[in-house]
Amino acid sequence: QVQLVESGGGLVQAGGSLRLSCAASGRTFSSYAMGWFRQAPGKEREFVVAISRSGANTYYADSVKGRFTISRDNAKNTVYLQMNSLKPEDTAVYYCAAGHRIATMTLGEYDYWGRGTQVTVSS
Repeated sequence: QVQLVESGGGLVQAGGSLRLSCAASGRTFSSYAMGWFRQAPGKEREFVVAISRSGANTYYADSVKGRFTISRDNAKNTVYLQMNSLKPEDTAVYYCAAGHRIATMTLGEYDYWGRGTQVTVSS
């Protein structure tokens, strides 16, 4: 079992940056594909970005491509989400997820979820 804890959320002005972190428990972090999802009020949870077990492959939602960057440090059991050029529409609770299978944008393919961290972008 894996426990995930997100951090780094907050309030930022449009155009600003934030870096989210997701720390995972356990010694098998490198065996999990990792993803970030987000959920805005009144909306369904949506895919943001995913990274393969080794970090060699990444996948981005079109809405964040070129602005967000995912990375992972398997030695530190941590995955990061660097968010630049933030927009008000990026406002949401951001969730970290871990999956046994390949990195994917499909929410149901992830086995473990963190509790989320709030990101608010003001205009």
